Amino acid sequence: MSEGASVRRRWVIAGLAAYALVVGLVLLLPVSYSGIVNRIGDWLRDGFGMDWFGTGWIEFGANILMFVPLGFLLTLLFRHPWYGVALALALSAAAELAQVIIPSRQPTIRDILANTLGAALGAALAWLIVLRAQHKSARKAAVSDAPPTATRRAR
Repeated sequence: MSEGASVRRRWVIAGLAAYALVVGLVLLLPVSYSGIVNRIGDWLRDGFGMDWFGTGWIEFGANILMFVPLGFLLTLLFRHPWYGVALALALSAAAELAQVIIPSRQPTIRDILANTLGAALGAALAWLIVLRAQHKSARKAAVSDAPPTATRRAR
């Protein structure tokens, strides 16, 4: 592993640790977020006339957004998109199972679906970055291995 790759790997691991701390608190504290969700719903209805956009959609979207970074970071760590998505699915299911015993929390299959969708979106974004970096690296290697041409003379 090159020095640059090692540094990137450490940053990804640090990002995962910070992410795990924040999301762990959000998912496992005995706090109800319904007040925040209701205020956002009121704001969308009153400010934008979005009567059809209920609190269920707000929660679903929040769950998607919450797991995008996990899919992104795990894909950068493992350099394979589906490892992160599978791990996010398992972590989401474990978090929902843990919420069974937490007051004011209601575990749902819908949350697992949204979390996994978010991780898949994050993984897809990271995978595009990985593929671009691999393509760039391969192109650079091909150019350096190519014989000299009229525009690039041997030194």
